[in-house]
Amino acid sequence: MIREFVIKSDLEMQKLGEAIGKNAFPNMLITMEGDLGAGKTTMTKGIGKALNVKRVINSPTFTILKVYEGDLMLYHMDVYRIDNNSGDDYLEEYFEMNGVCVVEWANNISNLLKEDRLMIEIKINEEFHRIVSLQSRSELYDKVINSIEEI
Repeated sequence: MIREFVIKSDLEMQKLGEAIGKNAFPNMLITMEGDLGAGKTTMTKGIGKALNVKRVINSPTFTILKVYEGDLMLYHMDVYRIDNNSGDDYLEEYFEMNGVCVVEWANNISNLLKEDRLMIEIKINEEFHRIVSLQSRSELYDKVINSIEEI
């Protein structure tokens, strides 16, 4: 299943993240791709809001992983600086820690990713709006996508 949204502001991006987060479940894996500044971390802030994360969520670009406590643990990864050969295989264990994993630049660790996940791609169009594509290959993640009302 693939579904697209046209996002016109940071607030709408956060609301889309919040809609995803309201349907979160233990061991949920969300992978994100998109250019620098596309809104990946902004969407993660919305996911965190839905999970009742109280701390400020910001990009873990230099630390690779930030952990946030909420109704479910939120494991926010930014793997921009690593690749399939970097020896960061330990990240895979977070996929099974009963929290929600959000992985920015996920293609960089494609060898670690489960097939069963919510894949998000964010593109910027000529009007500087974001075209957000949500894709899944399983009924479980299809339900998450189908539960989202228009933003």
